[in-house]
Amino acid sequence: MTKLNETKGSQVTEFILMSLTNDPELKGPLFVVFLLNYMATVVGNLGLIILTSVDSHLQTPMYFFLRHLAYVDLGYSTVIGPKMLASFIVEENTISYNECATQFSFYAVFITSEFFILSAMAYDRYVAICKPLLYIVIMSNRVCWVLVVIPYLYGIMVSLLVTIKIFNSSFCASNVMRQFFCDSVPALYIICSDIRETKLIIKFFAAFDLISSLSIVLVSYMLIIVAILRMNSSEGRHKAFFTCGSHLIAVVLFYATLLFIYLKPQSSYSVDTEKIATLFYTLVIPMFNPLIYSLRNKEVKDAFKRVFKKLI
Repeated sequence: MTKLNETKGSQVTEFILMSLTNDPELKGPLFVVFLLNYMATVVGNLGLIILTSVDSHLQTPMYFFLRHLAYVDLGYSTVIGPKMLASFIVEENTISYNECATQFSFYAVFITSEFFILSAMAYDRYVAICKPLLYIVIMSNRVCWVLVVIPYLYGIMVSLLVTIKIFNSSFCASNVMRQFFCDSVPALYIICSDIRETKLIIKFFAAFDLISSLSIVLVSYMLIIVAILRMNSSEGRHKAFFTCGSHLIAVVLFYATLLFIYLKPQSSYSVDTEKIATLFYTLVIPMFNPLIYSLRNKEVKDAFKRVFKKLI
């Protein structure tokens, strides 16, 4: 581990990022696995973006939100994935101070936006099932844009605030990040200036994002379940459950991982466990989301067939 002198005023010019493994025999296979993972993420999310943009049958609010979910999934997996892949093929995976700040800021924008885009998708499903006759009026084009622009603007604001607070601090304890990308918590461990205010800001926004977005999702689905149980037609209930199924799976995967990270006892903290959990929601879930929405969705599969026929 590379250490720097703990002298007030000293500052690092680069950081060393940890690899998922230090075993040389595992680095090759892991590189192949995560290269395939990243390629699948890019193809899957780009495919969803293209399909929902060009196919006339997918020009609805649900697919509008799905397209923006694909944008943020592709965004933060691209911010993290290529640099993480480099850790398997270089002897020392370094990143410059400015690149580290840039990586973290973009990651923060995308991950924060994802919270509230998932909430917007839950609200959209609530309106579709509980207020079907007013759906077109309530989920107008203007409302849909407001529901995605606000998360992006909020994500940018949070990202700038946290990035400035972290990277204006003095990193004079070490330049080794205990993570495979530049994240806030590993950065706090190597700051030697006063971090009480920075920690408070990070905890506040993390709690607010998690609790507020999850509350919207839970309330929306509670109302959806009540509405479905009141339906007289078993076919209608099945269709309603199927309509919400893909989004519910994506929500459970995303929030379950984050709740595991934030709610586990401090006494059980482990760098390896933290890396695996972070790996899951930053690189694995963005790969799964397009599969979940395409394999379970007849409209997406039909749209793919129509676009494919036009191409050939």
